[in-house]
Amino acid sequence: MKVLVDLCVVPIGVGVSLSAYVAECEKILTGAGLKSSLHSYGTNIEGEWDDVFAPIKRCHEKVHAMGAPRITTTIKLGTRTDRDQTMAEKIESVKSKL
Repeated sequence: MKVLVDLCVVPIGVGVSLSAYVAECEKILTGAGLKSSLHSYGTNIEGEWDDVFAPIKRCHEKVHAMGAPRITTTIKLGTRTDRDQTMAEKIESVKSKL
């Protein structure tokens, strides 16, 4: 099943700057061959369900290995059965109406 995910991984107990942790997660997602788009408060990801959620688990493992004792993660996701739709197509649909 294809899924579109909005992911926000937040390490807790590591100070205020989180960019090093975000960068490591981005490397994991890119290394998994997933189509993703970093934004100011997270990352959008598209792919097959298992292909998306396995790297999310690896992000948690890596962030803990970097010293974060706690992590809070927000995941919003959507699936469709009527047709395939990419992140880019969703954005273009809205832009076409502006």
